[in-house]
Amino acid sequence: MTIWVNEQIDPSGIIRACIACSDATQAQECHDSFEENLTPLQKQDGWVAQMRTVESWEEVPVNSLKLD
Repeated sequence: MTIWVNEQIDPSGIIRACIACSDATQAQECHDSFEENLTPLQKQDGWVAQMRTVESWEEVPVNSLKLD
């Protein structure tokens, strides 16, 4: 099973938002939304939106919203 994890990370490396799901289309839409919601100033300051994959729900950060 592949699980997509979308994260918005602040300049100090803290995950400020995290959504995990098992649907590729939904994951891409979430990533696009995370990216679009970052302001130019946030991006300049080092905020990033990233999407990564994991193989099990146990690998998903505890504080994430989990969509199945």
